[in-house]
Amino acid sequence: MNIALLGVSHWHAVMHADAVRHAGATIGAVWDWDPNCAARFAAAQDTIAVRSLDAALVPRPDLVVVMGHPAHVPSLAETVISAGLPMLLEKPAASDTATLEHIAEQARQAHLFVAVPLANRLSPALADLPAPVAHAHFRIVNGPPQRYRDDGVGWVLDPAIGGGGALRNLGIHGIDCALSLGQGPLRIISASVARRMHASELVEDHALVVLGDAADALFTIEAGYTAPNMGVGGDFEWRTATSGRYCIDRGAQVTTLQDDGEGQLAPLLPTHRYRAFMADTLARLGSGRPPLVTLDNYVAAMRLIDAIYEKAGS
Repeated sequence: MNIALLGVSHWHAVMHADAVRHAGATIGAVWDWDPNCAARFAAAQDTIAVRSLDAALVPRPDLVVVMGHPAHVPSLAETVISAGLPMLLEKPAASDTATLEHIAEQARQAHLFVAVPLANRLSPALADLPAPVAHAHFRIVNGPPQRYRDDGVGWVLDPAIGGGGALRNLGIHGIDCALSLGQGPLRIISASVARRMHASELVEDHALVVLGDAADALFTIEAGYTAPNMGVGGDFEWRTATSGRYCIDRGAQVTTLQDDGEGQLAPLLPTHRYRAFMADTLARLGSGRPPLVTLDNYVAAMRLIDAIYEKAGS
């Protein structure tokens, strides 16, 4: 398959390029609003940068990866939708939920395949669950806010652009997983959103949320920018508790506790989950199945995060 990468100034662009190649596909075109950025990225990836969207879209790639600054992504996504091309839409795709809902409605009317790479849905802790979840915990605590400035995407730290802080940016992975596992709508039991270590920032650097579903299952989501730096890694853990099995996914190791003792599942490194998500997306696209994580799933997670921010008073 031939894949176009648009908006390669996004900090996940390198991960998507890696994922395309590991899926056995080809990067057909690279584009960004900043042509110099596109040229540098294309040179590093040994591929071609194009200077216009037409040059990227007219050859009709099999899939278009759309990413970039949320002030510009909505119009870019609408261009891809108008062209009738399947899309993988990176977050944040919009600064607010209403704009994202508009994109989702346009995609729905066009009957388009749109996947959203919330790749932790592929955690081994969520696979082949033997029964409904009794409780689950999803934690991502990464390095300090400054790393986004170092990556040239300091706008992530402006709540008017990024839509929030650690909860919106990192916690959305756990929110999406909770929504995928919950029975019926989720209710907010408690929510703490705060600047605990980086008080000078405009966005929260830590959030802890407890959600419940219609069957009284509990889901806790923790997200933070409170690890010292990304050089030593962050703190990642996905846990699910079901009747007869307790699973702990720490990224490099996945442990199960069952009636017959402790076991191990094959891990899927967090850095490799974009590879797995891309392979899954291309397989689903090729067979006519819907995406693993849809644009409607993304909208649902955004709505719930809006409600959490409101309850937390931030």
